[in-house]
Amino acid sequence: METPRLISDEYRRTQEELHKNPKYGTASVNVAPIVANVIRGNKVNELLDYGAGKGRLGQELKKMGACPPRLHHYDPAVPAWAATPAPAEMVACIDVLEHIEPEYLDNVLDDLQRVTRRIGVFSVATKPAQKVLPDGRNAHLIQEGPGWWLPRFLTRFELEKFDKMYDGFIIAVTPVRTASTRT
Repeated sequence: METPRLISDEYRRTQEELHKNPKYGTASVNVAPIVANVIRGNKVNELLDYGAGKGRLGQELKKMGACPPRLHHYDPAVPAWAATPAPAEMVACIDVLEHIEPEYLDNVLDDLQRVTRRIGVFSVATKPAQKVLPDGRNAHLIQEGPGWWLPRFLTRFELEKFDKMYDGFIIAVTPVRTASTRT
C-alpha cells in the first residue's frame, strides 16, 4: 500500500529553506509548558514531536525537566527527521497544521491519527502569520477558525480539552480507532 503524500516536493524545499532562518518555528517554546503539563499529568514515557522543525519543543521540555525518556522527531523538511514516524504514546503537533498545503491536510490529519497511540496535543494558529513565503503567500496557508478545524479533528479524535490561545487554539485529544488504524 502506497503511503499518502503529506507534502509536495516544491513546498518541502521551501520549508527546508525557511527552517534555515533561526526565527522560523518558535511557537513550540511558548506551548512547551502546556505540553509539559500533559506529559506529567498522564505519566507519558514517549513523545513524537510531529513537525518538529528545529526540535525546540524537546529542548524546552528538557530545560523544564519534563521531557519523556523517549523523544522522537518528525519533520519532512528536515532530512534527518523526514522518515515516516512510528506510532508513539503521545504526539505533539505545535504550530504545524496551519502551514500544511490544503490539498494534503486530510492526509496529514489521518497520519496524526495513525501515529497517536494514547494522547495528542495540537495547537493551531487561526490568524495570518507575520512571515510570508517566497512566492508571496502568507506562511499560514490555512487561516480558519475552530469551527472549521474541529469537525476535521472530531472524525479522527475524541476531544479531551479545548483552549483558546492568543492567535488560535490548542486541543488535547485521544484517537478514535477504526479497523485501519488499530495496531
